[in-house]
This record gives sequence, C-alpha cells and structure tokens, in this order.
Amino acid sequence: MQPPRPKVILLMALTVDGRSGLNADHFPDWTGAADKRMFKSLSQKAGVVIMGSRTFDTIGKPLPGRLNVVMSRNPDRVSQHPDLRFTDQTAAEVLQMIGAAGYSEAILAGGATINDLFITADLVDELVITYAPLTFGQGLGLYNTMKTLRLSLLAYRALDPHTLMVHYCVEREGVAEDRSL
Repeated sequence: MQPPRPKVILLMALTVDGRSGLNADHFPDWTGAADKRMFKSLSQKAGVVIMGSRTFDTIGKPLPGRLNVVMSRNPDRVSQHPDLRFTDQTAAEVLQMIGAAGYSEAILAGGATINDLFITADLVDELVITYAPLTFGQGLGLYNTMKTLRLSLLAYRALDPHTLMVHYCVEREGVAEDRSL
C-alpha cells in the first residue's frame, strides 16, 4: 500500500511588490530575523525542505535539523551528508520518496522553477508567505507558470512590527478541509 502523500507547504518570503529576489543568485538576507525564525520553526516541524539546486547553492550548505531534498537536472550531484539528497526525480516522485520515509509534510522553499513543478502538478496544499517591508521593482516571482491558484485565508499575523505572515490553503474542486498550522 502506498503511503499518503505528504502535505506540501510553499513557504516563501516576498517583498510587498511580490518578488522573492532580484535574481537566482540573490542571497535571502533581506527577509529579517522574524522570518528566518519562522522558516526554521516550520521547516524543522515538517522535517524536510525541498528546494532547487540554485536555491541550495545560494544557501551553500544543508539546513541543519531537517532532510534537505535538492532537485537538480544534474544526475552527477551526490552528497555524503546524511541529511542532504540530490535528485532528478519529478515532483510527484519526490513526494512519494518523502512519504515512504515517513514524513507527513514538506516545506517547499523554491526557487520559482521548483515551485512551478509542484504548482503545475497540483501538489501544493498551502502557502505561507512572509511580506518583507521593501520593494525591488523587478526580480523573481513566487513562480513563473501561468496557473491560477484559488486560496482560502487560514491565518495572518505580524511577525514583527514591519513583517506580515499570511497563511493560505489551496482550494481544490470538491475539497473542503481544515489544514491550519
């Protein structure tokens, strides 16, 4: 019997003009301490973070205390670190692997290309967006594909006097469920 698919939470920081960075190599040091604390807490609770190879290379090392799954088209990338796995699997196959390992949820941490893979496959269940108090005027978005997501607001709160966290559930036809954090 197939293990249940883990819940996928897309967790990203955005500027108020909807940018996740200036470019693919832009280090996310602009998000603030409150956002970083929330990211660490939610990703350690989930136990697994999924990201693309450019996001991983920007971070530069595995995030401690959780499984780091790095999606890459380069099959030669391998890791000897027990909490770091490189894979060229599809989004659905990655979730199957994670579910088989006993995880019930996963944090999807981008970038936009990896977010696209999960969104177009209809595999994102929730979005947790942190809005940082700045604008870039240009740069990367949350994802690039032309797909509309209908969302239901689950929660919102100030992380600090200047930063807002908004938590949404992705609405699906005929599915009504409470998936709050």
